[in-house]
Amino acid sequence: MPRTPSKNTAPSLFDAPRPGSNLPEFSVGDLSKLVKKTMEDAFGQVRVRGEIGTCTHHSNGHIYITLKDEDAILASVVWRGQAGKLGIKPEVGMEVVCTGRLTTFAGQSKYQLVIEGMALAGIGALLKLLEERKKKLAAEGLFDPARKQLLPYLPEVIGVVTSPTGAVIRDILHRLADRFPRRVLVWPVAVQGEGAAQQIAKAIDGFNALPEGGVVPRPDVLIVARGGGSVEDLMPFNEEIVVRAAAASGIPLISAVGHETDTTLIDYASDVRAPTPTAAAEMAVPVRADLLAQIADDDLRLHQAMRRMVVERREKLAMLARALGDPARALEPLMQRLDERAARLPLAWRGYAERRIGRVKELGGKLRHPRDIIRLAAERLLGLDHKRQTGWRELFLRRQHRLETVGNALGHLSPRAVLGRGYALVQDASGKVITSPAQAKSGDRLSIEFQDGKLGVGVE
Repeated sequence: MPRTPSKNTAPSLFDAPRPGSNLPEFSVGDLSKLVKKTMEDAFGQVRVRGEIGTCTHHSNGHIYITLKDEDAILASVVWRGQAGKLGIKPEVGMEVVCTGRLTTFAGQSKYQLVIEGMALAGIGALLKLLEERKKKLAAEGLFDPARKQLLPYLPEVIGVVTSPTGAVIRDILHRLADRFPRRVLVWPVAVQGEGAAQQIAKAIDGFNALPEGGVVPRPDVLIVARGGGSVEDLMPFNEEIVVRAAAASGIPLISAVGHETDTTLIDYASDVRAPTPTAAAEMAVPVRADLLAQIADDDLRLHQAMRRMVVERREKLAMLARALGDPARALEPLMQRLDERAARLPLAWRGYAERRIGRVKELGGKLRHPRDIIRLAAERLLGLDHKRQTGWRELFLRRQHRLETVGNALGHLSPRAVLGRGYALVQDASGKVITSPAQAKSGDRLSIEFQDGKLGVGVE
């Protein structure tokens, strides 16, 4: 007999009757819920290996991925709260092993893998990822040797980015104390696991952000260090955020990650790579005893060089003194010549003064007395004044005669002069001269000017 679903129990797929019997009826929603519950119960925790075919980062923080192999494609999702805990950044082409649970998406009758953990599938895939990342960063010039900075010979302050509890920091401090004690600032960070890369990058940027002369001194050199480990353990030092922070550091940076055979991407971006953290401490400072010995040796060599120089100069001075001879003998002829010149000097000055006096007398005889010069100037002035008065009188008379001549000519040409000979000047009311009868009309008022007066008339 087929089983009948209980009223208090939701029907199950396994409660369906055998073929040929009456089948139970499900709604679409009920069937979707049963499929979802069955899949989640059967595949509550699975590990899936595949290649990332597509990878979409949604604006809300979720990551939608498809895993594929040669047989099938599996839709997957990483919720926002889990995306930052994956440990690796999903990229297309990665071969990964994902841990999660299968569930269904009832709205579209699909199933998908909810990813809760992700790891690269084997060391080969990880090395391939690192090689591709190395090529990408190298193409951007982050590993260019021209960007490398020289380490200071004797730094005052050394900044160390590492775990504060490991053996690495103790080895560095011990080595610095043996070689040349310096002030050390430790920025504690996690050197592996979730969030380690972000902490390391922030530590490098934080040291670079310290101002010169601030309360916390700015380091002269940085050491980024951790002990050895697997490739997975060293992954934080291969992350882009750490490599870019190391390349952008304005403070010379020494990378000391892992053992001598371990190589991470920060080694290429740093200014100097140390095989071990202890070697990084040795690169940062010289040996104080060796430095003191070198200073003592340089001081001894300096004194010896000065002693040799004094001896050589003394010998050279003696040779020059022998070649020069007795200075007194060299001065005797010069002293005699000086005496001769001193005796001839008064005679020479006397003759020079007599010649100058004679020249002055000769020139004085050629000079005129100032009174004669003034008299001649006065006579010349009187002559010029007479010429001025005569010239003005003649000019005035010429101008007066010319003016009279022009006045007489104007008098003869004046219309008023014509009136004296019996002529008259006829004008209209506006003062316009009338020279023809045609210029006047009947009824116009005219003015006739005679020599001794005017007469008003009307035209008929």
